[in-house]
Amino acid sequence: MESVTGALYGLPFCVLSLLMKWIPTLILAFSLSSCAKATDDSLSKEQAKAVMEAYQQENWEKVITMTADIREGSSWERVRGASLQQRGVERFFSADIKGSISDFDGFLELYPEEDPHHWQRGLSYYYAEEYEKGKQQFERHQTVNTQDVENAVWHFLCVVRTPEGDVETAKAKLIPIERDSRIPMAEVHDLFAGRGTVEDVLEAARPDNDGELSETEKNHLCYAHLYLGLYFEALGNEEKMKEHIRLAAFDYKMDHYMGKTAQVHAKLRGVEKE
Repeated sequence: MESVTGALYGLPFCVLSLLMKWIPTLILAFSLSSCAKATDDSLSKEQAKAVMEAYQQENWEKVITMTADIREGSSWERVRGASLQQRGVERFFSADIKGSISDFDGFLELYPEEDPHHWQRGLSYYYAEEYEKGKQQFERHQTVNTQDVENAVWHFLCVVRTPEGDVETAKAKLIPIERDSRIPMAEVHDLFAGRGTVEDVLEAARPDNDGELSETEKNHLCYAHLYLGLYFEALGNEEKMKEHIRLAAFDYKMDHYMGKTAQVHAKLRGVEKE
């Protein structure tokens, strides 16, 4: 579940979202060569050069500060938007949840049409305990990404914690998904729906017995234990939650967005490596 503004990249946002599930960091919203052409009277030549250098160095803080007063409609909005999105991601990875929401909000103020695609803000809402906002974010994401078990699960997690929510209500409102072929997503969906078991998820993710884990096998295990940890959190079983999150965050550590989400979860819930 990783994405950037598709409008700037020339591809539909939902396509980028799927392509980038396996990419560890946010790809910049447009090439530096096209960015270099972004000139208008919002910035002097000296300021423009400094912004471009900061952007190239991934100094998002400096870019955001220096573009704070650009005029509405400036071509530099693209640079600012990309930097806000990237800083939001980095803040989330460092467990600065409120900071990440602030940056994602800033990005979406510039590109409101991207709101349905912005599942990252939904994850941040969950950890900020803004469950109704998270629920609504995942419902909007469903309109542009209709076959993603992860979206259905995060929606479930938020529904459980809304004022009128509980596990049975969340099961009844679980978004139906039929065509997510990733391992072990079908089994994860069945588990949250009440049709499957923890053992089914683990069996689906079980590696071949041929020695060292491949990266693909490790990735399957990371996903399996992340979503088992979240499942037990929804049930209120802290001990089991920690057991599975520990495996996802440390034993089967991955550097993509959801792998890092497991690490954020561990940090926020006080789960430590054994």
